Amino acid sequence: MPDRAGARRDLLTIFQAALARVEGRTCVRDPLQEVVGPVSLIALGKAAQSMALGALEALGERVVDGLVISKPGHLDAPLLGARGLRCVEGGHPVPDARSLQAGDALLEFIRTRPGDRRLLFLISGGTSGLVERLRDGIDLESLQRVNRWLLGSGLPIDAMNRVRKALSQIKGGGLIPLLQGRPARVLLISDVPGDDPGVIGSGLLVATQRPDTLDDLSLPDWLRALLPTAPAPAETPPDNIRISVVASLADAREAAAAKARELGYAVTLNRAHLGGDVEVLGRRLGYELRDTWPGLYIWGGEPTIRLPEHPGQGGRNQHLALVVATQISGRRDLCFLAAGTDGGDGPGEDAGALVDGGSVGRGNRALGIDPEVCLAQADSGRFLEASGDLIQTGPTGTNVMDLMIGLKW
Repeated sequence: MPDRAGARRDLLTIFQAALARVEGRTCVRDPLQEVVGPVSLIALGKAAQSMALGALEALGERVVDGLVISKPGHLDAPLLGARGLRCVEGGHPVPDARSLQAGDALLEFIRTRPGDRRLLFLISGGTSGLVERLRDGIDLESLQRVNRWLLGSGLPIDAMNRVRKALSQIKGGGLIPLLQGRPARVLLISDVPGDDPGVIGSGLLVATQRPDTLDDLSLPDWLRALLPTAPAPAETPPDNIRISVVASLADAREAAAAKARELGYAVTLNRAHLGGDVEVLGRRLGYELRDTWPGLYIWGGEPTIRLPEHPGQGGRNQHLALVVATQISGRRDLCFLAAGTDGGDGPGEDAGALVDGGSVGRGNRALGIDPEVCLAQADSGRFLEASGDLIQTGPTGTNVMDLMIGLKW
């Protein structure tokens, strides 16, 4: 059986194995072996650079040119520029003027490619904020207000993206007419439950197959006033666009389980998506870990959090980890990791946290504040920084929601 330090090292090793399985550079290579002829590459999202590099390795000089759009700090412009790819940064998580400029760059790039040139789209999570062309009557200030409200609303990602589609000219299949029938290959890294291509990146190249109503959502009056009076009509999916999901949370969970077994652990892999309120989920997972058999437990999903008016430091994974820490406080046989697979968790550079039975005590001694106070203020990151439990990975080249790993020994 491991000691606490060994258990923590093993959880980080398992998490890294999961990331490696769904890293964009790796997961696009095999699907691209079938591509023939010259292509223009368009990579969008948090994993855009990684996916673009994988495409270059698979296709070589068949990639004639390309456009790569990602968030600040996620692009090596000299590296990609040397291969003929233009780099553009957009705003994230709240879109800004750069997101609109990125939208202009995207439309111009598609319009100016030769009519017989095959287009290769590599799309990952984050695209919804990074690239935008607004519907008439919507301005940037309104877009930002909507997105700030959405990020603190507690709505699941599919509901958030339905709202975003209603404000956009390019989401919800809006790019399809621009292709003018030319063939396009689309590879997706999924950051949404169910891996629905119409939700990933808000479905830039996915036709709306049923009217997309928002009547079931509880939205403020000012936001409803911005929405169209009628939902977008259903459309027939075009036959010139081929779409595949090349990496998902399921892949990351399976890779984590394989590494854990390699390290000698008895593994319980929970395949159900974990969503809902992060407080409720954290208290449930903490209880389960206390009450279960020894072994390693793997979950994945994307819980939601309602933010106060002035939230503090940290994101949903840090919040989840701190809730679990309060539930396992004092135990010498438990630890728990929760982290975003994209390497980010709310504002700041932290991916999440790895807590154990001593986390609450360490944080209390260093900070002099009860963890429940930090939880109420959505300030979990401050407590976890004091307890020494934050995880930093930097950009991971992927984005398949959140991974949670618990260990009892």
